[in-house]
Amino acid sequence: MRSVRMRILATLLVLAAVGVGGWQLLPSQQNEDRTITVGTTDAVTSLDPAGAYDAGSWALFNNVFQSLLTFEPGGAAPVPDAAESCGFAGSDLTTYQCQLREGLTFPSGRSMTVEDVKYSFDRVKRIKSDVGPSSLLDTLASVSTGRRTVIFHLTSPDATFPLKVATGAGAIVDREKYPADALRTDNAVDGSGPYTLTAYTKGKSATLAPNTAYKGAVGGNGRPVELRYYADGNALDRAWKAKQVDVATRTLPPAVLAGLNAADPDQRVSEADSSEIRNLYFNTRKGSPLHDVRVRQAMAWLIDREKLAATVYKGTVDPLYSLIPTGITGHTTSFFDTYPQLSKAKARALLTQAGVSLPVRFTYGYGAGRGSGAEEAAEIKQQLESTGLFKVTVKGYEWTDFQKRWAGGKLDAYAVGWVADFPDPDTYGGPLVGTGATMNTGYSDKAVDELITASQQYADRSEAVKDFGSLQRAVARDVPVIPLWQAKEYVVSGEQIGGGQYLSDGTGVFRLWRLSWI
Repeated sequence: MRSVRMRILATLLVLAAVGVGGWQLLPSQQNEDRTITVGTTDAVTSLDPAGAYDAGSWALFNNVFQSLLTFEPGGAAPVPDAAESCGFAGSDLTTYQCQLREGLTFPSGRSMTVEDVKYSFDRVKRIKSDVGPSSLLDTLASVSTGRRTVIFHLTSPDATFPLKVATGAGAIVDREKYPADALRTDNAVDGSGPYTLTAYTKGKSATLAPNTAYKGAVGGNGRPVELRYYADGNALDRAWKAKQVDVATRTLPPAVLAGLNAADPDQRVSEADSSEIRNLYFNTRKGSPLHDVRVRQAMAWLIDREKLAATVYKGTVDPLYSLIPTGITGHTTSFFDTYPQLSKAKARALLTQAGVSLPVRFTYGYGAGRGSGAEEAAEIKQQLESTGLFKVTVKGYEWTDFQKRWAGGKLDAYAVGWVADFPDPDTYGGPLVGTGATMNTGYSDKAVDELITASQQYADRSEAVKDFGSLQRAVARDVPVIPLWQAKEYVVSGEQIGGGQYLSDGTGVFRLWRLSWI
């Protein structure tokens, strides 16, 4: 659900024609406390870290909660945040421990303790929300504590566990404010992050004030920020053009992104590599019209990613041919290798072998207002139906309802974007195709699960390349998912705003505190 960028491809800064003197690079006193408004189409599923596993929620969590670890800009390895230090005990990668930083407090003024940390991890596992991050902690067996030490006991060697601790799944909550067995349902947040949440209206806005009591990896205080949530890219574009927001990100319409002008003196444009991907997932369970692997393989012979990227997305995304995107350790082109060209004949032959009635009828769901989901669905429907082999019923759903529908196995197919949780290929393994995966396709393969587990044992992640290659070949063979495209990251800001290029750099962290007035 979160984004890996190995480098920033290009950052285009368009400055005011008057020129920039050194004095202008520092915020003026009058702007020091002025709120920066950030517009996005991402939605927040829940304010409770145990109940959300999506980009919009985690973007907020990054700023109002602390985890024991976090990622520095562009970093591949996590660094201490709420922790003073962390590391594996021994060489078997099954025991991980952290020393809690002293002097951390929650908004109530109560000191954070190791019991709060244990409580936070335990409740994610205990609640096991159908749209929460519990699957990310699948190797966590138990948590124990010392005076200032938190000890994680793992079921198997997992070199990626520190990366998972640094995500929203590791957000530390005040145990006196969050119920142990249920999600918190009010609109309040009690975390120890760089910001405090001072006001929240679901689907509308979140107002953040710098947390002067914060102690952690972030140096200095950010500016006051208001996140404004828009129903779709067109609404965000209107707000941007009307100067109702100072920063627009995730996501303006493709036509707008494609037409961004580096010579416009009124804005700054940051374009970066991204490993955010979008996949088409299938309900593989018995009773589903897509249960037979040959039906899914037939679809893999028919979907034209190149056309999808060029027409719906105006070239602002790149076609993707494997589960792990370009730029990430272990990337292959397994779907291109297995299905090297479009072929209606091969698709028909597979459906004939499967003995299914033609056209194969199935439902296709997407999150309404989520980027170009409606246009994308229409294009894929047209591609499949033009062959006469499929009949597709398309429907968009409100974001939270959409999540619950796929989590409940109520959709035959569904397109979902995935922003990487952390900068490692493991984030594309277990959460997407492992048994009991977050995407809930019903797919389960013992060999795939063994590859996922095997890949986690290598502290040197390059040694896992072979396992990830085998994993991607298995996914191309079984087709529980068809990769569609890989995104680029765009942030547009007013010429008075600095730091937009650092807002989201691929480590999975949304750094509102990097924004400033110039």
